[in-house]
Amino acid sequence: MQVYSDELAQQSEQAQMNINSRKTKEMLIGSISKDPPPHLMLCGATVDRVTTFKLLVIRVSSHSSDLKWADHVDAIVSNAASRVHFLKQLKRAGVPIRDLLHFYTAIVRPVLEYACPVWHSSLTAGQCNAIENIQKRDEIGLQSYRIR
Repeated sequence: MQVYSDELAQQSEQAQMNINSRKTKEMLIGSISKDPPPHLMLCGATVDRVTTFKLLVIRVSSHSSDLKWADHVDAIVSNAASRVHFLKQLKRAGVPIRDLLHFYTAIVRPVLEYACPVWHSSLTAGQCNAIENIQKRDEIGLQSYRIR
């Protein structure tokens, strides 16, 4: 990997594109021997080795040497729950149901569905239920309306 990192740094320098080594992360996936490989160096700096990182809003975790989505599911459920709470406040304020439906489809649902083809097939039953429970909340009375 160090050879590839060095080539990447060389090519980026030739293209006059700077690599921010502080934002570059290394994640080991798979079974690791007792002695993990040395840390990567990029542009003279050591690359941080992480077990979880966020890439385009998706939280990727490699706890116990395999990819897990618990951190991602927890984050989206928390984010969606706060948006559903705001939706409930809008209903209390007398916002028409049509506008509530628009808010739900534009603000809540995208949080739950963003890039789901990447991660949804790997979820546990409990994680699927957590996401479904956010969508099934009937606190705002949208269940009786068809959401397209």
